[in-house]
Amino acid sequence: MRSIWKGAIAFGLVNVPVKVYSATESHDIRFHQVHAADGGRIRYQRVCSECGEIVPFQDIDKAYESDDGVRVVLTDDDFEKLPAAEKHEIPVLQFVPIEQIDPILFEKTYYLEPDSASPKAYALLAATLERSDRTALVHFTLRQRTRLAALRTTDGVLVLQALLWPDEVRAAEFGALDDVAAPTDKELAMAETLVESMSEDFDPAEFTDEYQLELRALLDDAIERGGEKVFQVAEASTEGEDAEVLDLVAALQRSVKAAGGKQDSDDQDSGTNKAATKKAATKSTGRNASAKKTAAKKTAPKKAAPKKAAPKKSAARKRA
Repeated sequence: MRSIWKGAIAFGLVNVPVKVYSATESHDIRFHQVHAADGGRIRYQRVCSECGEIVPFQDIDKAYESDDGVRVVLTDDDFEKLPAAEKHEIPVLQFVPIEQIDPILFEKTYYLEPDSASPKAYALLAATLERSDRTALVHFTLRQRTRLAALRTTDGVLVLQALLWPDEVRAAEFGALDDVAAPTDKELAMAETLVESMSEDFDPAEFTDEYQLELRALLDDAIERGGEKVFQVAEASTEGEDAEVLDLVAALQRSVKAAGGKQDSDDQDSGTNKAATKKAATKSTGRNASAKKTAAKKTAPKKAAPKKAAPKKSAARKRA
């Protein structure tokens, strides 16, 4: 695994340096769109609807369109002005019982690894959460977005689970349930008996994704048999990648930039600025000197060029 974020958990006056890793991965088989006639990949280009030109990704900004048709374009500088939690800090807001967090709020899960020579503070926080039977609510900024997250432990490892904001959860309002009759005691007793007969301890290893297994078998069999719908790709090419791939790469680049934006110290910045200023001055001096030399050459009288002796004809030319 590769860490996607570095920072520190702010636990009172204690800072716990950590690295963040994605805890899950998808095994879904990814398909590309192809031309049915010859199997060629379908490529997408970003074309401007106004001028019709293909626009490179670095020249693309984000825009919001209101319900009445007003479009507002925002740049990266605009997004930087928005309020956000400290990018390299995970502040603990409060501790709550885990059963009070509705599972519908849980989003993506991340592992936290200690990022210091002595992981004592990390182990202390993990043990405290486990013994108190509480979950820490924290703020977590990733890809220019501040999220609410639950910090808990599993087998001594700190786990961060991003939570949806309350207004992102839809209300379940179904009129068909308003006038439904309550189940009778006999119906409840029979249902509870059925539940008891099917009750077991949960073991995730007992469950497999049958669809993915059958799909892989189908693809392996098709490759082995060959046929008119199986094509040999001559060479892998990154030219004209799908739009979603480019968007993902750009998002990762922004994450790396955001994660490393504050690592340089003020002294390094000052040294860099001085070096840049000195370099610019040197270039300016060189350009001035070059300009003076060019002007002097233009004003100086031209010397007559000495006459060159006519070249002798070669033997081959004489024969020709």
